Amino acid sequence: MDNSVKLSLAHMGGREQYWIDQAFKTGWIVPLGPNVDEFERLLGDYLGAPGRVVALSAGTAALHLGLVMLGVEPGDEVICQSFTFSASANPVKYMGATPVFVGSEKDTWNMDPAVLDECIADRVAQTGRKPKAIIPVHLYGMPAKMKEILAVADKWEIPVLEDAAEALGSELDGHKCGTFGRFAALSFNGNKIITTSGGGALVCPDAESATRVKFYATQARENRPYYYHEVIGYNYRLSNVCAGIGVGQMEVLDEHVARRREIHGLYKQLLSEAQWIKVMDNPSLNFASNFWLSTITIDSKTGRTPDELRLFLAEKEIESRLLWRPMHMQPVFADAPYYGAGGVEEQLFDTGLCLPSGSGLSDAQIERVARTIIDFGGKQ
Repeated sequence: MDNSVKLSLAHMGGREQYWIDQAFKTGWIVPLGPNVDEFERLLGDYLGAPGRVVALSAGTAALHLGLVMLGVEPGDEVICQSFTFSASANPVKYMGATPVFVGSEKDTWNMDPAVLDECIADRVAQTGRKPKAIIPVHLYGMPAKMKEILAVADKWEIPVLEDAAEALGSELDGHKCGTFGRFAALSFNGNKIITTSGGGALVCPDAESATRVKFYATQARENRPYYYHEVIGYNYRLSNVCAGIGVGQMEVLDEHVARRREIHGLYKQLLSEAQWIKVMDNPSLNFASNFWLSTITIDSKTGRTPDELRLFLAEKEIESRLLWRPMHMQPVFADAPYYGAGGVEEQLFDTGLCLPSGSGLSDAQIERVARTIIDFGGKQ
């Protein structure tokens, strides 16, 4: 019997197999078909963006096509959040552009709006032109300070490509993440709130843009009786089989979000006696994270590190993960400009850990994780 506790496994609702079977019965074993159409419809209705969601093969593909739609070209600069997964910045390099990294603020761990403004002013002073786009991230499901970020973007007239890969179901001021930027990317990787095995989507500003994204995602074939191409295209459409999983998952999306929030609440309660730990939480009632992953930081005065805790948990068959290593600290981006905010993201990387948060975990499993963490604290 497997007694391990995993970080964030896919959690099936039970109806996914029905939609997969429909794909096989109807012969739609291709990157198009009725399951793809239905999945896009359900996502559009959920986000209040009917007819504006395009299902794709990955969240990275969504970010890439978002940059294509924003007209990013070789030699351009694109502002990215430093504290994130590399998929937020890699598509910038795909375009031959340069990522410019901005540090985090303490409340949400996301892009600092004040540093963003300073960054843009400095890039204009140094290069004589504005960055082409801004990519804020809702890290671990926590909404970024989008009101302030959008105010800076509007001031400089730079479009926002919102990375909502980890934030399906999260809300800010009552508005769902994935609806703030001109474009927004979603991810349905196996560890996300809902999954299509592998997949993503791009939320577009209008139906015309969505049609153009579909064109790029299907190799940019022009409407002629033979294969004819005027621009470079990509093979980025979601499989109809995988989309069937997504249709089934949409039936349990609200349940999955609610359960992740319950798990976060349990961690807050169970770890409250551990004064050397802080559980990351919504900074105010305006924020409603889906808590895709519940995260903690360890008081550095303890002399203990997150990796020591990670290894201790691993000995007990409990999977955890260190927080993202900031992008400006990655060798592959060593030459990229970086604008910091007092080392917030470096400190978080040094002191933070992601805890098991999958919606399929039981209360007993969460209690086991919390007890093990408290036991670790007692071993100082």
